Parts: sequence; C-alpha cells; structure tokens
Amino acid sequence: MVAGDVSTEPTQAESDQVEFTAFHPAHKADPYRNYRQVRQTRPLCPFMLGDVPVTVVTRYADCEAVLQSDDWVHGYDAGISPFREGNASAPRSFLRMDPPDHTRLRGLVNKAFTPRIVNAMEPRIRAHADRLVAGARATGTLEVIGEYAAPMASATLGQLLGVPDDVGASLRGWALAIARGTDPDNLLSEDELAARKKATLDFHRYFEELIAQRRAHPTDDLVSKLAAARDRDDALSETELLGVSSLMVVAGMETSINYIGSAVLTLLRHPDQLALLRERPELLASAVEEVLRYDPPTQFTMRTAARETELGGRTFRRGDGVLLVSAAAGRDPDAYAEPDRFDITRFHGPTPARRHLGFSVGIHFCLGAPLARIEAASAIGALLEGSTHLELAVDEGDLVYLPSLIHRALATLPVRIS
Repeated sequence: MVAGDVSTEPTQAESDQVEFTAFHPAHKADPYRNYRQVRQTRPLCPFMLGDVPVTVVTRYADCEAVLQSDDWVHGYDAGISPFREGNASAPRSFLRMDPPDHTRLRGLVNKAFTPRIVNAMEPRIRAHADRLVAGARATGTLEVIGEYAAPMASATLGQLLGVPDDVGASLRGWALAIARGTDPDNLLSEDELAARKKATLDFHRYFEELIAQRRAHPTDDLVSKLAAARDRDDALSETELLGVSSLMVVAGMETSINYIGSAVLTLLRHPDQLALLRERPELLASAVEEVLRYDPPTQFTMRTAARETELGGRTFRRGDGVLLVSAAAGRDPDAYAEPDRFDITRFHGPTPARRHLGFSVGIHFCLGAPLARIEAASAIGALLEGSTHLELAVDEGDLVYLPSLIHRALATLPVRIS
C-alpha cells in the first residue's frame, strides 16, 4: 500500500482501540494511516512518550492554534518542558527559545540572513544540481540521498556559511547526530546521547575557529554577517553564534536531504503528477509546497503549556506537553479537500490551498524557508529537466527509514535515470 492511500473508516469498536503508533516498526513505512485513524477518533490522544505522559495533537486547527498562541512555549529556559530535563542538554539556538530572548536573537539574525544573500545563491545551487544530474545520467543510476541530496545540501550550506567543500562530510556527520538528538532525551539511548554530545563538541570546536577567523577577516558569508550583526549596542554572543550555526547546519543539511528524498519518492509513486510536472514546469513551486504538506521531512514539533489553557475543549495545566503532528494536520480533511491525494496544482493559481505547517507558523516560522524553497525547486527541477525517465531501482518494500520520532528520513533511495 502506498503511504497515504485512503482506507475505509474504522468501526466504533476499532475506534475505541485506536492508539498512536509512532514507535511501531511499520510506522515509518506508512505513518499516515495511523495519523488518520487517530485524528478521526482521538484528535487529542493521550500518549506515553517513553515515561512522560503527553497529548498527541493531530487536527490542523488545533496544531495551528498552539503554534500561534503564547499560551504554548518550548519551556526549556523556564524549566517546565517535559521533553528534556533542562536546556543544558539541548544545543542552544533560538529555535528552542521563547520571548523575549527569541525575539531579540531572531531580530539580530534577520539583519544578517537577508533576501539578497538567499537570492544570490540560487544560480550556484541550480548549477550544482545540474552537474550532479548530468553525472548520474552518464552512469544510468543515482542514489538520491547519498549522491544527490547530501552533496547538494552540503554545497548549499558551505556556500551559505563559508565552509570549505572538504568539511562537507564532517558537517553531515555532525548534523545527523545533532538531528537525532532533537528527539526527546528520554527516547535516546546512552550511545545516542553520547554521539550527540560528541558531535556538538566537535561542531563547536570547528565553528569557534571559523567565527574567530571571520571576525578577524570578514568575507561575504553568513557567519561573517552574523558576527557583525548589531542592534544598537546588542550583538550575538559567541554561545549564540554557535547555537545559530548549529541550527543552520541541522536544518540546512538533514531537513533538506530528507525533503529531497521525500519529494523524489512521492513523485515516483504518482507518475501522473510526475508527467504533469514535466509538461507544466510552472507548477514547480506548487509541487514544492505540496510535498511539504503531503509527506514533510519534519513530522512533529513539541510545545509546553505556559499556563493553564484550553485546547480542543480540554484543559491543560502549566507544564503539560503536547506533540503536534504537523504531518497529520497536513492531511486533515477540514483543512484540505481530498487530503490524501497528492496534487501538484493545489498551491497554484489565484486561490491556492491554505498554508501548510511544514515551515511552522507564528513566531517560529522557519527563517530558512526562502532558501529551502530555492534548494527544493533546484533539486526537483534539475532532476526532471535533466532526464527523460526516472524509476525506482529497488522494490518499495526494501526502502528503509532512519530511526527518529521527529524526522522522516530515507536511508537510501536508488533510482534509474536516463
């Protein structure tokens, strides 16, 4: 069964026993069937996240309400988050901050991460994608994750941050360990916690040297601009610079890789939409958004009640945690017509569908969304324009997803290309 195929409605007896199955071995192959069942029957679903009781939220309206409300926070600095014992265990970045620290830090980063920087990167990103596709076409095969998505993400990140090409492999290693470490601490093994700690230390060691170099000899890269960003007498501290750089690496590396893998697989699973995109390349921007709605690389986000508040008719106390399944919200029939249908025209034209939650909403809307869209469009566009035929080189049943609660990440994706 293709992930997301429509199934029959559960009976009342089945509904009474529906549970959120994030940890079931089969979940990664097709999480959307379970998301649909939970959303239909228990949209605010009690769930034990390891040994921590939380509530799984699956309806679009509820997820959007939490993301836009100051009643819900990360809560790490306040010490109320149930997902980690404290902020000291998390790589410091404004992604995990709450106002006023988040407001201040994001304002400084916005001064450096400008549209001009992002738009100037597009030609090089697309040229690199074209070269990778040309090389793959010459051999007739392409492992999309390791030979296409990862080199693209590494080159884009290197260009953005001013990191040399030969550091690319290290960047991905750090990003993998840190990204895995974004799952709640109580779900990680001792080895995974140790790997995250080592990756964070290695990452910080490298970027401390890079930041010092850029302070002494500024260039046109983002690290130089972040180091120079000021608001009156305010500037980013060394710790904050490291936190922002860490966020850029994880989001710019792993999320981009996972998105490209998801996009290619989704198009291969829907040959009619693949053919339509070849015929109508003006639909590329809409296709990028539809993948983010239909099968996003980030499936969940976490929030904590800052005070007693209501959601979906239920009362939550300060410190209660919710797991927002934005991937389930993207398939909510109250938000999207025929939500289980992959439709690359959905976000095109004068009346596009409502915004998806793939980049979040509210104060934590993804700062890198413009760059992510450019990279995604370049990757998909180059692959389609540079080939006449694409097909999976393995059975779908042989595809493996990496272990993560938050991220949906293919380990490999071999295709034949001509």
